[in-house]
Amino acid sequence: MRVVVDCRYTRIGRHDGISRYTAGIVSALTEQQHEVVMLVSDVRQLEMLPDLPWHLASSPTSVREPLVALQVNALKPDVVFTPMQTMGSFGRRYRLVLTVHDLIYYSNPTPPRDLAWPIRLLWRAYHLSWWPQRYLLSRADAVVTVSQTTRDLIARNKLTRRPVTVVRNAADGAESAPLPAQKRRKNLVYMGSFMPYKNVETLVEAAGLLDDYELHLMSRVSDADRRRLEAISPTARLVFHDGASDDEYIDVTRHATALVTASLEEGFGIPLVEAMAQGTPIVVSDIPVFSEIGGDAGLYFAARDAAGLATQVRSLEDPEEFTRRSLAGVDRAATFSWTRSAQTLWQLLVELAARPAGR
Repeated sequence: MRVVVDCRYTRIGRHDGISRYTAGIVSALTEQQHEVVMLVSDVRQLEMLPDLPWHLASSPTSVREPLVALQVNALKPDVVFTPMQTMGSFGRRYRLVLTVHDLIYYSNPTPPRDLAWPIRLLWRAYHLSWWPQRYLLSRADAVVTVSQTTRDLIARNKLTRRPVTVVRNAADGAESAPLPAQKRRKNLVYMGSFMPYKNVETLVEAAGLLDDYELHLMSRVSDADRRRLEAISPTARLVFHDGASDDEYIDVTRHATALVTASLEEGFGIPLVEAMAQGTPIVVSDIPVFSEIGGDAGLYFAARDAAGLATQVRSLEDPEEFTRRSLAGVDRAATFSWTRSAQTLWQLLVELAARPAGR
């Protein structure tokens, strides 16, 4: 069986969510000794990927994308897996698996700010109605998503008649034992963007109520967002890392009291798993996907309730409560594994490859 994995969404120099998902899955497939060929659009992407056979193709944001299957056909794959749902499929001669990570941008239409303006316009147009999504998914043989929550939303909105398989996100496990409560700092950690649906404003309001805590915001931040957040609560102690390295992020998380996030919607939540793996409790908004990830290990609050967030953080000042949440988080994080996710995906690919040739 010849499998091609679309790695063209891999970031250069530093992963984002989809990039990390791609690298995690393909690395786990390699460790399981499955033969995989990677498709990249820039040789610099190889620095973030395992040492595997690869081929160069046009960028996923190129005008050539609708016909990219004509390039992929030359590799003679039996099945192609892509971590996005927008891979072109016209003229393909192989089985195709598309991925839907979330449906956030239908209710929060602001596109990521790092995209070029023509792509931002197309992004907005794509999310004005459901039919473009339905059309793309109809051209696949199977669909993958990262959580049961998103799978339920796909079904609720009748986006596809294709089978939908949950291949969950994961995170690298902790390399050492979690630090106990007495070695933690009064720090709260937020890892994520500053898009409107992330609702970082509630985190800042809560930090103003927790004047003995620092709120560490790890991601890159624009000057405008920094000024806007600083103006919300003059008493909040905000620490902007403006793009922390992986090592810095792990160190801050490992010594923190909690990871916090107040998202209104998410498709998954890799930072939750990363924090729990370090034994750092999670204090997160009470949305379905966070409950799916955190289970009984998490502490939850209504998404816009800053006082509720602050109350949950204060509960961790009890050493027994902190220890209970910390240990429960480690156990919970262990249920998310790139190895298990890769096994689920590979089983799907084998089943598809055994079917008659794709259209």
